[in-house]
Amino acid sequence: MKKFYIAGSGGMLGDAFYNVFSNKFITKCSDKIANENWLTELDFTNYENYKLEVENFGSDCLIHLGAMTNLEECEFNPDQTYLNNTKSVEYAVKISNDMNIPLVFISTAGIFDGNKDTYDDFDTPNPLSHYGKSKFLSENYIEKYSNNYLICRAGWMMGGGKKKDKKFVNKIISQLLDGKSELNIVSDKNGTPTYTYDFAEQVLLLLKKNIRGKFNVVCEGLTSRIDVCMEILDYYNLRGKIKINKVNSDFFIDTYFAKRPISERLINSKLNSFSLNIMRNWKICLQEYLDKEFKDILK
Repeated sequence: MKKFYIAGSGGMLGDAFYNVFSNKFITKCSDKIANENWLTELDFTNYENYKLEVENFGSDCLIHLGAMTNLEECEFNPDQTYLNNTKSVEYAVKISNDMNIPLVFISTAGIFDGNKDTYDDFDTPNPLSHYGKSKFLSENYIEKYSNNYLICRAGWMMGGGKKKDKKFVNKIISQLLDGKSELNIVSDKNGTPTYTYDFAEQVLLLLKKNIRGKFNVVCEGLTSRIDVCMEILDYYNLRGKIKINKVNSDFFIDTYFAKRPISERLINSKLNSFSLNIMRNWKICLQEYLDKEFKDILK
């Protein structure tokens, strides 16, 4: 494959996919808002425009990245959620089938209910939120109707730097930059981080090996929000200098009211069975990410 069309690539994951794929292949990246010079403007909820863009590019593979990922926004706007996260995927399936090219779809650990401590590739999803449901519906549609697909489920995302990281790592660092002397961290949420660059490299490897199907793709090592926070503090030599208040998720219920699983810990069972797991330990990836994007930010 020589040409990759990457749709919905204006966010933290798209940044990594652009950097990984454009170094090796001809790529075209688009997003609803073209916030980089390497992005073209495309709203993939418009089927005709989406189809025309991918066909005119002559893509050898369609990577459908974009989605509404803010869980509270998804709860407030279910119609928009399913349009962006599910209906657009139906469009991507039709486009890829018509062009006879593979489709790559990014799913999430949020499709599970958290009643188990860990989930492998074969566990049955039971999403709690509109976001999780929209992703699970897309998985089902792809498996039923796509002729050639690769579904990769991510965990807690790390990447994008200060400009694009809207997740936990940047939220902690932003509080430290604001001079916070104590942090309120939930003690009842467990997961597996996913470094965007490792994720992109893993997807590329599976495509190169012509592997298809559905895979968990997360960093190695089971962890929690508390553990990730402590690693960040250790990186800046702030452990013991910043007070950590362990709180229940209900502490943030006014802000984060969407239902979230207690555990979003994924296991890369299928990657391991194929002997193709190149996902590194989350602590190594976190340090690399901080070195790359936030090294001197608190000095």
